[in-house]
Amino acid sequence: MEFLSRAPHSAVTEHQLLQSVVAVARHVYAAAASSVFMVSPESGELIFAAVAGAGQQSLVGRRFPAGTGIAGWVAASYQSLITDVSATDKFARDAAESTGYLPSSIMAAPLVADGECIGVLEVLDRRGGDAERELDDIELLELLAGQAALSLSLLRRREKAYSAPPMGNLLARLTEHAAMDSSDPLAVALLGVSLDLLDRRSPRTTVDSAL
Repeated sequence: MEFLSRAPHSAVTEHQLLQSVVAVARHVYAAAASSVFMVSPESGELIFAAVAGAGQQSLVGRRFPAGTGIAGWVAASYQSLITDVSATDKFARDAAESTGYLPSSIMAAPLVADGECIGVLEVLDRRGGDAERELDDIELLELLAGQAALSLSLLRRREKAYSAPPMGNLLARLTEHAAMDSSDPLAVALLGVSLDLLDRRSPRTTVDSAL
């Protein structure tokens, strides 16, 4: 799935993280189901990334067009929403029916990382929900969504740092190419720039000539 890192170990970590988030959300609200949609950075499509409860075995990886339903509205507006599906025109009934489960109520909150909405956390048919608890319920969902977004961001930054080749390896390769053809002005220039950068980061120590 494109929302996951290409490295296998990182992909498993992200999936485990999202699956734990939806499992916790479903348990906290005693809900029929909970899910996370990730937003495709290329197309804006909504992709089921993790599901707990109804649809858990079949929905992961399914896609919906950008802007579909309540999840699409939340992703576009960066706003949370709690509503009965019969009371809003944002609900996409056809899309819901295609999943095999038609909810009566939905809560949704955006996953925002580095100023961008990267996904949406939804809870379907929470039990015991009433008007007096709606504010508390949505605030808790926003906390869960915020923690999920932050954790994903940290995982991806760690993976990016992990996958970057060590500077020593890059310099060794550059030196090798320069040695093969010392008349190549580009190779020589790049090697010079690299060494200059290293000198700036690690100033040479001055040795006292008297020692």
